Amino acid sequence: MKRIIITGFALLGILRLSAQSTPTDSTGYKSTKLKIDEINLVSSYYKQDGNNSAVTGGIGTEELTDISNTIDVKLLKYGKTGIKHGFDLEIGIDHYTSASSDMIDLQANSSASSADNRFFPSITYTRENEEKGNTLGLGLSSSTEFDYQSFGGNVSYSKKTKDKSGEFTGKFQAYLDQVKMILPVELRTPTSPTGTESRNTFAVSLGYSQIINQNLQIMFLADVITQSGYLSLPFHRVYFNDGTVHQENLPDTRLKIPLAVRASYFLGDNVILRAYYRYYSDDWKLTAHTADIEVPVKLSQSLSISPFYRYYTQQGTKYFRPYGAHNGTQEFYTSNFDLSTFNSNFLGAGLKFTPPKGVFGIKHFNTVEFRYGHYTKTTQMTSDVFSINLKYK
Repeated sequence: MKRIIITGFALLGILRLSAQSTPTDSTGYKSTKLKIDEINLVSSYYKQDGNNSAVTGGIGTEELTDISNTIDVKLLKYGKTGIKHGFDLEIGIDHYTSASSDMIDLQANSSASSADNRFFPSITYTRENEEKGNTLGLGLSSSTEFDYQSFGGNVSYSKKTKDKSGEFTGKFQAYLDQVKMILPVELRTPTSPTGTESRNTFAVSLGYSQIINQNLQIMFLADVITQSGYLSLPFHRVYFNDGTVHQENLPDTRLKIPLAVRASYFLGDNVILRAYYRYYSDDWKLTAHTADIEVPVKLSQSLSISPFYRYYTQQGTKYFRPYGAHNGTQEFYTSNFDLSTFNSNFLGAGLKFTPPKGVFGIKHFNTVEFRYGHYTKTTQMTSDVFSINLKYK
């Protein structure tokens, strides 16, 4: 947690300088110069434990900790014709330690994946015509860690209805990934594959949001996601019922189709009901349902609390069996409990502080939010996550 506090106060210094050097504009003038519109810094600490590690064939520790820091800077300017140009620059760094990954070599502190850093920058450009109600977006991203490299790109388009009460959004995303071939130590031979294998993901996302009345807003979401390439993880073990150990083997294609609906209902000025439901299915015969509710409550002019709860239930893929239950007649097999049948619960709350004069007297440093969540899974895995979000606008 020390790292989170240090990062937060480092940002505080930057925001003090920004607040001193940026004059306040209350005239509604739309600047044609590029300026900072918003800065968000999110730091989080995540810890999990369990006894169904896929690295050791569905048994063994799942202990993992992760510290994450992300800074998101939004810039904007208006062109001479009134077009709004937005730039979203995000940089994130994770540091994690994983006892299960350390068992790739079956001895403590022997695997390079037992502790690692992940670096994930992204940039997004949007061009919005506020008069016509349409927006075009382009984005690039990457993610780098010891055994995984990902490059992504996306293009999006949104269009508001004539009365501006509804909006259609379409987005295409592509991720071109490379997976490093790190096999379990006992399966390595002079002829074992080395280097990397490719994994490609393409997704089309469609959404439509509508303001029904002054109290109710609703949004429908649909995705079609295709994956191809090496979709297993090379260091996941699978133990057969004859005692032999094998490397996880899954199909090299996957089609996913999630469908969702989201709604917000305003109960007066101080309470909002936010509900979400998603149905998921894929051609690995995995299906799932997610139901989520969050109830932000305004306690005072500057303080609000947001309790939330999410229930998830999954019917596992036909390729999953636990430790020692697979046999040699199966073409594809995994003992990864993320692909098994299970239910999970995620319960927590957020606390948001938005003082009228700004946090610590910095006018544009207007929000601090703390969130905590506790996760339980019927496979006996548990986790806790705490995050802090600092917002400058």
